[in-house]
Order: sequence, then structure tokens, then C-alpha cells
Amino acid sequence: MSASIAGVEIPDSALAREATELVREAAPPLLFDHSRRVFLWGALRGRELDLDFDPELLYVGAMFHDLGLTGWFRRTDQRFEIDGADEARRFLHAHGITGEPADRVWMAIALHTTPEIPLHMAPEIALVTRGVELDVLGIGYHAVSDEQRAAVVAAHPRPDFKNGILAAFTEGIKDRPETTFGNVKADVLAHYVPGFVRGDFVEVIKGSDWPE
Repeated sequence: MSASIAGVEIPDSALAREATELVREAAPPLLFDHSRRVFLWGALRGRELDLDFDPELLYVGAMFHDLGLTGWFRRTDQRFEIDGADEARRFLHAHGITGEPADRVWMAIALHTTPEIPLHMAPEIALVTRGVELDVLGIGYHAVSDEQRAAVVAAHPRPDFKNGILAAFTEGIKDRPETTFGNVKADVLAHYVPGFVRGDFVEVIKGSDWPE
């Protein structure tokens, strides 16, 4: 039987239940609760914006979006967003969801830290980003009601979440600092990893092999 939080039905298919258990096992409570809130915020924003989205695809996108920060799925040779996106696509393929729908979820996860662009794409892509932005950055905080916000946080609490998520970001990307070039996670390493030096786009251009 599906649960309802803040008026949003949590998908209760076999696929959704398996996704829930995978993330519950792989991720610490901070990331599990964050991922569930991302789905709920995304669904609430989708309803407010009158978007036609697939709840199951949105759920997988939200639940898998930070798997690249976990020990099970973390790599050191690519952005953490791609770790989660790759695993989501493998998971969907294993459940018979292939082609464009699986690619849509891949893009939702891969682009969720890229400002603005996802908001102009398919609803599931846009709503994973809107859910992340609301939960982490507070963007859209007042687009949901006080009652909705209270219901979501009661179901999935966020004790000391700001410090906790910054620590999770740092742990998940500190061994691959070069992957933060040109994206917002460079700010995290600049704050929390001594000696971190940002990649410089201008210097990359000037230092390339082109003579002029």
C-alpha cells in the first residue's frame, strides 16, 4: 500500500520499492532522507507548475541522484553526478525500462547541479533539479506551503542538514578534485579541503597547445 506525504503518493511499484531499499542500504540516513525529500519537493513543485511527469521516473531520479557520494557507488574518475546517473540507468535497464525514459532519468541526475539548463528540459529532469535546489539551497522554499513543508520534514527530518550535506559533499568528491572544474562543487572543496586550487578556465585556454 502506497504512503502519502504532504498529499504526494510515494510510488509503490516493485521497481520503486527496490529503488528505496537499494538507497536505504547504500546511503546513510542523511542522504536517504534528503533523496526522499527531493522527490517530494519535486512532485509538489510539479503539481504547482502543472507539469505532466512520470512519478516513478521522478522517484528513481531523486533517489539515485546522490549515490555517487556513497562508498558503494563512488568512483574517482568522473563527476559524482555521473556515478549516480550511470547506476540509475543500469537499474532501469534491469527492470525493462530502456531508451529515452532511462536516458531522461540519466540526464536528470547528471545535470542536477547544473544551474538553469535542466529547468528547460523534460519535467522529470527539471523537477529533480527543483527538488534538490529547494532542499539544499532553499530555492523555491515559499513555493510550497508551511503545512506541506512541515509534513515532509516530519516524515524525513533534516537535523543539522546544512552541515551534514556539506560534509557528505566533501567526503564524496575530495578524492577527485579535478571533476569539480566548472561546477558548483568547487566551492565545497575551496571551503573544506586545505590546499585545494580551483581549475581556471582562462588559464586552460592560455595554456593549451594552440600557438595563438
